[in-house]
Amino acid sequence: MSLRVEIIPVTAFQQNCSLVWCDSTNEAALIDPGGNSELLLERIEVHGVQLKQILLTHAHIDHAGAAADIAEQHDIPIIGPHKADQFWIDKLSDQSRMFQFPEARPFVPQRWLDQGDKVQVGKETMQVFHCPGHTPGHVVFYHPTIGLLFVGDVLFQNSIGRTDFPQGDHATLIQSIHDKLLVLDDQVQFVPGHGPMSTIGQERQHNPFLV
Repeated sequence: MSLRVEIIPVTAFQQNCSLVWCDSTNEAALIDPGGNSELLLERIEVHGVQLKQILLTHAHIDHAGAAADIAEQHDIPIIGPHKADQFWIDKLSDQSRMFQFPEARPFVPQRWLDQGDKVQVGKETMQVFHCPGHTPGHVVFYHPTIGLLFVGDVLFQNSIGRTDFPQGDHATLIQSIHDKLLVLDDQVQFVPGHGPMSTIGQERQHNPFLV
């Protein structure tokens, strides 16, 4: 029994949407479906899994743009992010026009997430870390059994998230990374919101923003 993962880059920003599923139940979730709904649904069909929920790390357009449409089409809940990102959800239509994305509809998640919460995908459990800084309501999902994080735009290979958006804060982001992520084992891998995967150990040793 384990969590299976396919990373599917979506939108012009090549955002790493993750299709995750429990291989014993075939129940699945989409983490950060920012766009390209048809591609995402095609991959769900290819794997023969049942989409049960949408999980959001934060509410920027390239991570949340397709959430409302997919949730409505499949009658599934949107879970996350932290409630401090509601103002970004409310601005999804404005964001879509600003970045020339397809129209994105605001929504209210069925469940907000906070530090210490857990989410279930079939029989698999992921821990929730509240990691503000890039956005105030950003969360990270951690599957300790396989040592894998889904970090959204908190941390990247040799980089960190931007903090020049409304309610972003550099000092808060650095503290989130140090307090929530760098305390994990070196071999823990992470899927960033953009770009290649890396490990906590690699970033602890070589990320110039964390020295």
